[in-house]
Amino acid sequence: MQAIVMTGTGGPEVLVAQEVPKPQPAAGEVLIRAEAIPVLYPETMLRSGSVPMPAPPPVVFGFQAAGEVVAVGDGVEPALLGRRVTAETDGTGGYAEFVRARTTTLTPIPDGVATADAAAAVMSGSVALTLLDAAALTGTETVLVEVGATGVGSYLVQLAREFGAARVIATAGNPAKIARARELGADQVIDHSSPRWPEELRDNLTDTVDIVFDSFGGDSATTLLDTMTPGSGRMLGYGWLSGAPAQVTAGDLIARGLTFLGCAGPAWLERVGQARSAILSRLPALIPPVETILRLDQAAEAHELLESRIPLGKVILSPDAFAR
Repeated sequence: MQAIVMTGTGGPEVLVAQEVPKPQPAAGEVLIRAEAIPVLYPETMLRSGSVPMPAPPPVVFGFQAAGEVVAVGDGVEPALLGRRVTAETDGTGGYAEFVRARTTTLTPIPDGVATADAAAAVMSGSVALTLLDAAALTGTETVLVEVGATGVGSYLVQLAREFGAARVIATAGNPAKIARARELGADQVIDHSSPRWPEELRDNLTDTVDIVFDSFGGDSATTLLDTMTPGSGRMLGYGWLSGAPAQVTAGDLIARGLTFLGCAGPAWLERVGQARSAILSRLPALIPPVETILRLDQAAEAHELLESRIPLGKVILSPDAFAR
C-alpha cells in the first residue's frame, strides 16, 4: 500500500510517499480503508523535531484517519465491518491507504455527515466541547477565545452561546481570519498579530472578561489576568502556541481571586474522547470544516500550507487519488 514515511526530522520534505506492507489488525484492533486524513498542526511540530515522536523515523506518519472498517482483529465485533468511523493512532500509521487502530479510539460517523467533515472536526471539535463543559458557563459571562477563526477556537466561537456565553470576543491574526471569526459568531475580534494585543483588549473593554480560553500560553496569559473579573474569572489553558505554557503563578491568581484550569493530562484526554460523538452529531449545523483536500502523496505540501497559517479550515489528505 501507499503511505507517507517520515524519513527523519526536519522540513516538510522529510515526508515521502513510499510503498509499505499493508498492516493487519491485532486483537482489539480494526483495519480502516482511509478516505480522509486530517493534517494537524501538532504534527508539524513532531515532524520538525520540536516535539519528540512516539517512534523514531523512518516510520509511517500520522495520528488520525477516517474511513471504512474493512477487517477486524480477534475479539472485535464483526458488526463493525463496513462502518464509517474516525480513528486515532499512537502517532504513527495514519498517513496511509490502510490504517490500523484500537477499537477504543473509534467514533462512528453519523449518516448524513461526510467522512472528510468528520475527520476535520473530530479532534478540534471534541476539545472545544470539553472546554465549554469545563468552563461551567451560566448565561451571563463574556468569554475570550484566542485564535477564534480556526481549529479549536472556531468551534468555541460557534458553540459558546449554546453553552451559556452572553458575549464572545475572539482574536485572529489577519483580515481574512478576523472576518471568519465574525462569520462564526464573535461579537468583537481583536487582531493578535500586534504584540500588544492583550493591552489593546484591556483598553477597549467596556467590562471585564469572565472566561479566557487560552491557546497561546506564554507571557500573554499573565497580561490577560488584569482584564478578567476579580473573584470569579476563569482561565482555561489548553495550548502552547507561543512555545511555552501560560506563565501564570499561584500568586498572580490569588491576588486577583482568579482560577486557572490546566486542560491536559490523561483524565482530560479521556473527557475529550467522550465528546467525539457529540461533535460529529452537531456537524450539520456548523460551518463546514474542510477547506482543502490534497492527494496523500502531497503530505509535504499540506504541511507547508499549514505552517503558512493561511488556511481557515482543515487540510485533508485523500488516499483515493492512488486508485485513479
